[in-house]
Amino acid sequence: MQETTHPLSVLMILAASLCGAAGSFLYKTGASNGPASLLGHLTNPRLLGGVACYTAVMVLFVAAFRKGGALSVLYPIYATTFIFSAAISLLAFGTPIRPINLTGMTLLVSGIYLMGKTS
Repeated sequence: MQETTHPLSVLMILAASLCGAAGSFLYKTGASNGPASLLGHLTNPRLLGGVACYTAVMVLFVAAFRKGGALSVLYPIYATTFIFSAAISLLAFGTPIRPINLTGMTLLVSGIYLMGKTS
C-alpha cells in the first residue's frame, strides 16, 4: 500500500528546512559573540534563537508526519536546508556559491524529486 503525502506536509517540511538553515546561521553568529562559558552560551540570544529554530523544526516535523506523508518523501525535502544555508551564507557572509555547488544543489533537488516519485 502506497502512503500518500499531503501537500501541507510538504510545506511544513519546507518551513522546517528554512528554520533549520536559520538555526545554523544563528549558531554560527552566536558562537562568535559573548563569553565562551556555559553561562555565556546559555544566555546568548543568538544561540537561544538557534535552539528555538531547531525546536520549531521538531514541531514542524511532528505536525507534518501527523498530517500524513511518507518518510521517504518528506525527509529528503529537509535536505533543502543545505541550499537555504548556502543562500544565507552568501547574503550574510559573502560566501560564494561556485558552479560545483550549484551542480550539487541541482543533484540534491533532482534526488528529492526522484525520491518523491518512487514512493
